[in-house]
Order: sequence, then structure tokens, then C-alpha cells
Amino acid sequence: AAQRARGAALVAALGGADNVRALGAVALTRLRAELRDPALVDEAALERAGAQGVMRLAGDVVHVVVGAEADALAAALAGDT
Repeated sequence: AAQRARGAALVAALGGADNVRALGAVALTRLRAELRDPALVDEAALERAGAQGVMRLAGDVVHVVVGAEADALAAALAGDT
């Protein structure tokens, strides 16, 4: 339940479920999000949700550093985005 709540807060900070086209774990510590509008990302809200950092990549891709629970967060959010 805690993973789903944290994941929901992260998705909201990414601009909401309607803004997230795809979300999954990459590496050991990051979530990779493909977004419809990267300008909707609220980095302060991501940090409040426990993100340790945000990397904006080319185009519509954002990596969110979440720590070792990246796989668990991605699994908890499967189907929610």
C-alpha cells in the first residue's frame, strides 16, 4: 500500500496519469517516464514524494531517481497510467 501511495504521488507530480504515456523501471534506482507534456512535471512535488532527483532527457522522457525500490514502484503502478 505504501508503494502505491508513493507511486500515485509521483504520477501526480509527473502531470497526472493522463500525461504519462509509459512508466517503467530502468537501471536499479530510476523510473523512466514518457510524457505527453514534459512542462507539466512538478519537480518540487516529485521531491516531496521521495524522488532523489530528476533527469530531463531529450524529447518527452524524464528519469526520476527513486532509489532501490524502482522495480517495486513500477510494479505497483502497472496499469495505473
